[in-house]
Amino acid sequence: MSGARALWQRVPAPVVDLVLVAVAAVDVWLNMWEHTRPGAVLAALGCVALGFRRRFPLGVFLLTLPLALMQDVAFAVLVALFTLAERSRNRRLLAACVTLSAVASSTPWPLAEVDRTMTLVFFVYGLATSVAPVLFGQLLQAQQDLARRLAEIEEAREHEQVLHAQAMLARERAQLAREMHDVVSHQVSLIAVQAGALQVAARDADAREAARTIRSLSVTTLDELRTMVTLLRASGGNATELTPQPTLADLRKLVDSSGTHARLMGEFPSHVSTPAQRALYRTVQEALTNVRKHAPGATARVELWQDGDHAGVTVTNTPPTRPSLPLPGSQQGLVGLRERADILHGTLQAGPTAEGGFRVRLRVPLSAD
Repeated sequence: MSGARALWQRVPAPVVDLVLVAVAAVDVWLNMWEHTRPGAVLAALGCVALGFRRRFPLGVFLLTLPLALMQDVAFAVLVALFTLAERSRNRRLLAACVTLSAVASSTPWPLAEVDRTMTLVFFVYGLATSVAPVLFGQLLQAQQDLARRLAEIEEAREHEQVLHAQAMLARERAQLAREMHDVVSHQVSLIAVQAGALQVAARDADAREAARTIRSLSVTTLDELRTMVTLLRASGGNATELTPQPTLADLRKLVDSSGTHARLMGEFPSHVSTPAQRALYRTVQEALTNVRKHAPGATARVELWQDGDHAGVTVTNTPPTRPSLPLPGSQQGLVGLRERADILHGTLQAGPTAEGGFRVRLRVPLSAD
């Protein structure tokens, strides 16, 4: 049935209308009671009107209505009712048209003495006959509405998938921004600090100039990195971690290459989840970076510890022994650490010590994910 319907839908509309006009004309020719001249004119007008049923469904129905007076069941009237029901949502109008069709088909023609019983029987019969194409037209209209609704739902689903992909991309961008700040600024700030120290210690003018250039370029790079991080974090979110990522196994190497007088104390906690290890590593990295930037000459102590089902790290530095270099910062380091701690249901504490130094303390569950 679906194949026949698909084949029928491929037939051009003018061809369908022409076929209906021809069938209606044959129906009138075979079944019209009296071939009077006025009747023939009205019948011809009603049949031809079927060619315009798509544009003027109500007008075409009214033009075909006289055929119901001349025939028991007029094909043109049924087609007009079907077309009107398929295109109209006015239920009162459809009910009125069905009643008019039933009245016309039950009215004696030519007008003669009326048998009330037979007229009533013919009216009920005409009413049932007229309701059938209306119901079929309404059913087709509901099917078309359903098809359009399904198309809208599919379009909305595709749009939702696009939005989901964009959200995933935004979270990746935010995560990339965090990793760029943690990794790149760590290395660049170390270069700037070493170049500043070389600029002060070098006796050769060319060496001092080279060190000054290196430090200037490092500062510029940090400024550009800050701008890039801000842009990438603009569409942020809690993203899944990027791989590969450092773990606690890389912590000693980080402390040794930090460019500060730092000591690693305590034992590595056992059975620490991968996200928790990354959070501990990033906390140490950020804390040592801040020591180099803001506390030159200070010493730092990195303490690893375990408290029941929680693990943590505390990074404490002494006051600086010389003025710090004016290095730019993105102001996102500690913010990023707090975000990591919140995601893992941990806590981050950061603030100055009574001795004039600074302390950063992270505590996260061992099984954080």
